Amino acid sequence: MNNLILQPILFMGVLSTIMMIWMYATRIPAAKLLEEKGTNMQDLSHPSSMGGMFPSKVERVADNYNHLWEQPTLFYAIVFVIWAQEHTDAIYLNLAWSYCLLRLAHSIVQATVNFVWVRFGVFMLSWCVLSAMLIREILYVGN
Repeated sequence: MNNLILQPILFMGVLSTIMMIWMYATRIPAAKLLEEKGTNMQDLSHPSSMGGMFPSKVERVADNYNHLWEQPTLFYAIVFVIWAQEHTDAIYLNLAWSYCLLRLAHSIVQATVNFVWVRFGVFMLSWCVLSAMLIREILYVGN
């Protein structure tokens, strides 16, 4: 059972890969359009200089891809601690998969309709799940 806790990490890897493909599938054509309009892409070599240059539908996907390298890194660390300590149980599995589904929902919302309050709600729920995993493991390791 212990190795089952690693499956959600693989899911998150697949989600990150899909978002990367989606990001480049939207960003490359948008960059080519900017070049055709006379924009020197080298002038946009730093992320802060790109703000507002791409259409919102392109930026949202790139923003989500970047977000998948922020909060989920704590998820990976917690899961590896759970796995290394052989603490995997049904509660951890349910929490880990809940986290993954919430991150999937967050990605879909942000990359499509981008309703801020819906996205924020899903984001906060994912933090609650992540916090529950962290606190439970702290208490487990502390005993």
